[in-house]
Amino acid sequence: MYVMFAVWNLTSSEQSVESLRDYLRRTAIDAFQGVEGMRWKVWFSHPERQIWGAVYLWDSLEAMQRRLGDPKKALEVIGYTPSISVFDVEAVAEGASAWESLAQVGLAWEGTQQGGPEPHFPVLPGQ
Repeated sequence: MYVMFAVWNLTSSEQSVESLRDYLRRTAIDAFQGVEGMRWKVWFSHPERQIWGAVYLWDSLEAMQRRLGDPKKALEVIGYTPSISVFDVEAVAEGASAWESLAQVGLAWEGTQQGGPEPHFPVLPGQ
């Protein structure tokens, strides 16, 4: 398995974290539901710093390359490619979550019945 991080600094884009949340609801989430070889994709943001990105968990390099070889809609929407890093997965631990399903969890669903908790941006050492 492989984990991939794709991160954009939106300060050079016409898009913002807020505008991309609408794009998620309308298009992106559905486009990634059921992608073969992808265990999950989690989008993340930091509105104050205008950082946007996603973390993917892939079954194999082949599955990742097959999907990422397609034209990237995000490139068209944001205007430039992200910083991408790919790593081998060493181990996975699954906890007992309060969420039965991760579908429709998160700030993109804010204001809907499925909306997640308020964002919290902890200050980490070295920040």
